[in-house]
Amino acid sequence: RWPGPRQLLSRPRRGSAPFSPARLSLFPLPSRFPSVVKDTATLDGRRRLTAGGHREEEGSGGGGCCEDFLAHRGRPHVYLQRIQLNNPTERVAALQTVGPTAGPAPKAFTSTLEKVGDHQFLLYSGRSPPTPTGLVHLVVVAAKKLVDRLQVAPKTQLDETVLWVVHVSGPINSQVLKSKAAKELKALQDLARKEMLELLEMPAAELLQDHQLLWAQLFSPGVEMKKITDTHTPSGLTVNLTLYYMLSCSPAPLLSPSLSHRERDQMESTLNYEDHCFSGHATMHAENLWPGRLSSVQQILQLSDLWRLTLQKRGCKGLVKVGAPGILQGMVLSFGGLQFTENHLQFQADPDVLHNSYALHGIRYKNDHINLAVLADAEGKPYLHVSVESRGQPVKIYACEAGCLDEPVELTSAPTGHTFSVMVTQPITPLLYISTDLTHLQDLRHTLHLKAILAHDEHMAQQDPGLPFLFWFSVASLITLFHLFLFKLIYNEYCGPGAKPLFRSKEDPSV
Repeated sequence: RWPGPRQLLSRPRRGSAPFSPARLSLFPLPSRFPSVVKDTATLDGRRRLTAGGHREEEGSGGGGCCEDFLAHRGRPHVYLQRIQLNNPTERVAALQTVGPTAGPAPKAFTSTLEKVGDHQFLLYSGRSPPTPTGLVHLVVVAAKKLVDRLQVAPKTQLDETVLWVVHVSGPINSQVLKSKAAKELKALQDLARKEMLELLEMPAAELLQDHQLLWAQLFSPGVEMKKITDTHTPSGLTVNLTLYYMLSCSPAPLLSPSLSHRERDQMESTLNYEDHCFSGHATMHAENLWPGRLSSVQQILQLSDLWRLTLQKRGCKGLVKVGAPGILQGMVLSFGGLQFTENHLQFQADPDVLHNSYALHGIRYKNDHINLAVLADAEGKPYLHVSVESRGQPVKIYACEAGCLDEPVELTSAPTGHTFSVMVTQPITPLLYISTDLTHLQDLRHTLHLKAILAHDEHMAQQDPGLPFLFWFSVASLITLFHLFLFKLIYNEYCGPGAKPLFRSKEDPSV
């Protein structure tokens, strides 16, 4: 499964050459600040983040510089730049830093050096360039102050983490900017100052570990592609990249440490609410929702808009409001055609496209997580495998296959899980029903009003009409034409003009 941004925190590759050049750029550079703030305002204004991190390496051989730049998953205003400097030489390596120093700020920004106790950091305040519609964003950036020169002792490695706190206001009309700017800017400065002081009290390693754990928690549900037999089904890499992009583009307020207990309970309740998500056919073969390639940030944002619109129109408005966890839940449900109803969760995949094997993990239902897999046996016949991961107080969950003619089976957290045959009804109904209400499942068999229930292989045999009518018509036409031609030859030979008599007369002089 896709590892997510945890790979951004892996050990860097080492080089053999010493540092070159001896200047270390810290992001963002003061000279680039206006463009950085403009991009930040645009993305943060839409409450989106387009990447989990970025890595650059310099040097080769045994030494060099490696840096990670990432946006903290649980703190939407916090950015970290982790720098690792390795000096394999026998002499001290000195590097000049270019970045959060007390030097001149960009033209549209002012900078002040904040000192609180033993901590020092820089506070940049200003506004972004106006948009084409004349709107501007007020921006405050707090940055951890570094010394002008870093020294790395011989045969050692230096690890340094630079912290950035970025707060951006909503869009402000230039006509009311003067009256609102001072008050709005002070509020942003107070927020940035408070958060930076809180971060400076925490070890950098704790922040990075928290970032990793939150991503692992967020990415626990997902889709696993096991076997693909056609070209229209997205690969496992495509699916998980799409999931990762959508999570990176979505806020996750549930992961925020500043969220109150009341707000958290409300969001958890919304996330667990059994809405009618996902209504409609499965999105597995929707190539515009699972694109094989995305080459720009704009394409990622457009895909995010398309997914949000699709989920909202398919009964998942509540999940979209929750942010990243809800959007991921909706995407997993949509992939296989799972839908919540008032009394049950149903798997309504198209029985004609079960030749691909895949698994859907971490589907929230009541207090538990359900895993559903479409697999194939040794003969290639599909079957369903369901397992339950209990979370909190155990709840009895039952399941029955299409038609619910057999008695529903209680799902347990046994490691082996439970298997169900793929049965196809006429007319077509869901392939599997899951519910906590046993009586509801028992009553379903009397309310579906089915004509027939077939095994999957019998259904596929009926769906295959054999060779097309045009083929048989062509064969019959060729046979008919051949016999007509043969009849004509025989007729011309014995009955046509100049044909010899079949029997010779005795008066024939040739006798």
